[in-house]
Formats: sequence, C-alpha cells, structure tokens
Amino acid sequence: MPKQVDHESRRRQIAEAVCQLADESGLEGVTLRDVAARAQVSMGAVQRCFGTKEEMLVFALGHIGERVTARVSARLAASPAQSARTALGHAATEVSLLQEEHRAEARVWLAFVAQAAVSPPLAGILRTNYAGLQTVFAQLIAEASDTADPDRAARTLLALADGLTTHVLIGHLSPADALDALDGQLNRLWDARTS
Repeated sequence: MPKQVDHESRRRQIAEAVCQLADESGLEGVTLRDVAARAQVSMGAVQRCFGTKEEMLVFALGHIGERVTARVSARLAASPAQSARTALGHAATEVSLLQEEHRAEARVWLAFVAQAAVSPPLAGILRTNYAGLQTVFAQLIAEASDTADPDRAARTLLALADGLTTHVLIGHLSPADALDALDGQLNRLWDARTS
C-alpha cells in the first residue's frame, strides 16, 4: 500500500526549508533543488505541492505571518486580565521581531518585503497581514486611550514597529534602543490621553 502523505504538513515542511535558505542567502538563494534537499523531499514532491516557485514563496510568506500572528495571540491570551495598554505594548514588541530568537525570522521577513516590491502576490499577502495587525492595534488603542483617530495611531505604531526591525538588523539601533523608541511612541499615545 502506498505511503499516505499529509499534504499540508509537507507544504509546511517545505515552507520551513524556504525560510532557512532565505535566512542564509536571501530569496535569490532559494531554488527548487535546494528547497527539496533542505526539506529532505524529492523535487517531484516540491512540484506536487507547489505549481511554481512564486506559489511556494507566497505560501512560505503566509507561513511566517501565521507564526508572528500566533505569537501575538499567545502573548495576549497569556495574560487576559492585562490592560489594553499592556496588551498593545506586547503586540507591538512581538511584531517588531527584536528578540534575538526571532532574528532569523526578521531577516526572512525583510527578504520577502523586498521581493514583494516586484511581486504582486507577495505584496497581497503582506497587505493582508499588515491590515490584520493594524485592526488589532486600532482596537487596543481605542480601548486604552482617548485618541481621536485610533486607525491613524495604529498605522503609525505598526510602521514604527515594522521599521525598527530593519534598524536592528542592519545595526543602526540596538534592540534596547529600538524598544526605547517603541516605548516612547506608546507613551506619547497615553500622554495624549491625559492632556
């Protein structure tokens, strides 16, 4: 009897291989042959899971977005009694990928962001991810402050958190400096509430 393959599990295994290769040498270094070797599957298995390289990259980007979203959700669920202010700080910190254990993920995320500038399917995934995060941020800001325009404040905070990832990766800022900038923005939100 032929071996049954869990198609979704195989796709995730391949996505992990894509991420590992992208971390090592950028998306230019991601070839079907190398992905198959890293995932320890045949090239045929990769081709059965994904019709094109772009389809494989779109899935891998979605996979990373799911991991970040899951971490944000887990962090928020871990302390359900926390204030919206604290929850927003935790969520923004997770999104910024500043912790050392997320550095590889941050490098891969930025490789995908760069590629999305010339790939409409990748850009679409990123827009969806950012829109979802912005909605969560706006809800938390509306709960925690009297800000007149929570959507605008959420866009600003999301752009800052995302941009800090780049500044830390290239060594312009230390993770501590980046967290200080993030805390400063959050404090400005709360100061606006009391003014």
